[in-house]
Amino acid sequence: MANLDRLIANTIRADVRAVANYIVADASGFIKLDAMENPYQLPDALRAELGSRLADAALNRYPVPSYARLKAAICEELGVPQGYDVILGNGSDELISIIDMATARQDKRAVVLAPVPAFVMYQRSAQFAGMDFIGVPLTADFQLDMPAMRAAIAQHEPAVLYLAYPNNPTGNLYDAADMAELIDLMGANDKGIAVVDVAYEPFAQTSFMEHLPEFPNLVVMRTLSKLGLAGIRLGYMSAAPALLAQFDKVRPPYNVNVLTQVAAEFALEHIDILDAQADSINAARTQMSAALAAIEGVEVFDSSANFLLFRVADSESVTAKLVAAKVLVKNLGKMHGLLANCIRVTVSTPDENAAFLSALTEALKS
Repeated sequence: MANLDRLIANTIRADVRAVANYIVADASGFIKLDAMENPYQLPDALRAELGSRLADAALNRYPVPSYARLKAAICEELGVPQGYDVILGNGSDELISIIDMATARQDKRAVVLAPVPAFVMYQRSAQFAGMDFIGVPLTADFQLDMPAMRAAIAQHEPAVLYLAYPNNPTGNLYDAADMAELIDLMGANDKGIAVVDVAYEPFAQTSFMEHLPEFPNLVVMRTLSKLGLAGIRLGYMSAAPALLAQFDKVRPPYNVNVLTQVAAEFALEHIDILDAQADSINAARTQMSAALAAIEGVEVFDSSANFLLFRVADSESVTAKLVAAKVLVKNLGKMHGLLANCIRVTVSTPDENAAFLSALTEALKS
């Protein structure tokens, strides 16, 4: 019988063995404000209608791999430029993996570049694809350090640059002119792809999708999770048709299941309701930001997403007290030096926001 430890050591890559699992906290019984989810469901009547459609889904058949009807609805409802198509993914995580697998090379180590702190999957996916990840720290006010970014692009000649707009976990929008310059630099000599991740577009109410015709090397990626569809795990990306066709070769043929297709098509028929929910969350974000700023010992940062980043004297202690009060937030204090003692909280319903603010006030008092 094989020794399991030796078997793992001999077959699993050393860097995979060394990396920690991606942990998702059990939220049972908690006010869940750690994952940037939309707290609102569809109205009861629409949920009943959706249930009927899901019941009619052909679960005994594979999905139609072209996803033509769903892709057409996305292009029509979500601002994809005329003449551009989309690729669908199991959330943005799979899209990132597709991009990295398609650009990883066998003759030399390719490089993925991103300003940091950033969405953790940019680095994890690059590693798992066998690429090197280079993170360029943001400035102290969470903006792009343009001299450092220019130098990193010149030195490392990355295959892929990821830019989140707005950024997770900081919540801010980078300067659009700076981003355009970086996309141009990546395209110099036709050597690099720039990916703009607009996951939080419903709250920022701005996107780079309209810039696709200007940049042949630009990919714009979005998940529908933040819009209110986190449970169905659907993301999409668009790029110049010839470039998108290369990524489509890497995509598994049945990567989006039929229940996701039905639910997404239904939701897009009622996009006005989801947009109204986003408007409510944006209004609540303004109120919560002001309330946080009024609490002694709290520094809150501007956000264009559905979450707020704030700093306290001891994020570990405060997070532990919030957990004891059955409120889940994300302690980012150890993620990056720029985030020392920072906590990220999702903007939720009025009742949940009030409960969080009350628990935070008590945590800071004690």
